[in-house]
Amino acid sequence: MAKKPENVLSTSRAHPSPADQTRAALIRVALKLFGRQGFEGTSTREIAALAKANIGSIAYHFGGKEGLRAACANHIVETIGGVAGAAMAETAGDVQGEDAARARLNTVLEAMVGFIVARPEAGEFVQFVLRELSQPSEALDIIYDGVFEPVHRSLCRIWAEASGEDAESERTRITIFTLIGQVVYFRIAQAAVMRRMDWDKVGPAEATDIIAVVRSNIDAILSARKEAKP
Repeated sequence: MAKKPENVLSTSRAHPSPADQTRAALIRVALKLFGRQGFEGTSTREIAALAKANIGSIAYHFGGKEGLRAACANHIVETIGGVAGAAMAETAGDVQGEDAARARLNTVLEAMVGFIVARPEAGEFVQFVLRELSQPSEALDIIYDGVFEPVHRSLCRIWAEASGEDAESERTRITIFTLIGQVVYFRIAQAAVMRRMDWDKVGPAEATDIIAVVRSNIDAILSARKEAKP
């Protein structure tokens, strides 16, 4: 398991120091370039130039290019954790009752839609993650351990309460990947979605429409599973 580096974009200081600002700028630029161009296709000189920083600051703050990639991954984990925090907090304890579980499942997926679909910076996160999935590094370990596995496991547990199925069964795990996938698609294929839907953008109003369909899909799957039980 990869060690998670310090989240250098988070600071309790009211006024970040110049060093904090430099670290944050380097992460923002690297996150964007690594996602668009790939890790190997991005030079530290290019990152430093766009971040308006001295090239030596990458080694100073992160130990090198690999450390900067790990910091980008950690920033993704911290950001998504913050966005999903309120929703996931509701699932932290024991979920009791089908109706409560269904409501909590909807709450988490709605939070995912609100961030992944409607927040502009989510596009850079998704690009970075897709690069890591195609060419795994320790950064993917950070993202998997910090986001993929815990969120998926929590959703499986809630699904089990809502459906009566085993939380760790193959069917449940595939079901949750399917539910997450229908949300992520709207970000991965956003340009095509906008053209087909005649949308100028995907903002809060469009996200609300997507959420309504996601909720209907969840209800339909749960109803079908319940009817199929002997």
